[in-house]
Amino acid sequence: MNSSMSSSAVSVAETSVRGDLSITAKQDPVRGPARQAFEGLLEPQRWQRLPPAVQRRFERQLAPGESATFVGEVAETRRTAVGWVWAQLARVAGAPLPLQVLTHTAAVVVVTADSVGDAQLWTRIYHQRGRLPQVIRSIKRFSGPTGLEERVGAGIAMSLLVSEEQRGLVFRSSAYRWRWGRLAVRIPALLTPGDIIVEHREEREGRFSFTLTVVHPWFGRILHQVAFFRDAL
Repeated sequence: MNSSMSSSAVSVAETSVRGDLSITAKQDPVRGPARQAFEGLLEPQRWQRLPPAVQRRFERQLAPGESATFVGEVAETRRTAVGWVWAQLARVAGAPLPLQVLTHTAAVVVVTADSVGDAQLWTRIYHQRGRLPQVIRSIKRFSGPTGLEERVGAGIAMSLLVSEEQRGLVFRSSAYRWRWGRLAVRIPALLTPGDIIVEHREEREGRFSFTLTVVHPWFGRILHQVAFFRDAL
């Protein structure tokens, strides 16, 4: 549904209006290449706890326009009725959530370095028998209050917190915003699908798992998907 890390301060000028809805005019911090940016989002000791294969995967520095490809399959998808509703509503932002409940379905993730050097273009392709594949596109940009932001369609973006948990690399949403140029309007939590957690863990035989979980503030876990990939030769 696909960098060396030392702690770095993020300089952000932000003004907000009290309440759930805030308007932000910010100056994005200047970041180095993707390698330094990924590694800079974790404490050094946390980065060193990650398996070497995970470190290499996220340290790889792609030249502008160069891509890294990962192939595998979606092992399982669990989704509630509320999860289905949010997957349909999210179509206005480019359908970033899985539209089908997939199991044992071929999948491909392509990561491409943007020409400006501070962003990565992520393309996830989910094949479906007898149907056109679902293609999910997003941009990970090394900017914003947490140092990492993921953007999808219709100007929707979410700040991501990065952590090491049980030797896995975890990306967790912290806030949603609607962006237009340098203007950013914070979206209240109840108008979002909820917390999005993505876990990247090294598995056996050169594979890694990619687990997506969405937890709604009222309805709890509404989506859970597990996929396994390997580096394409």
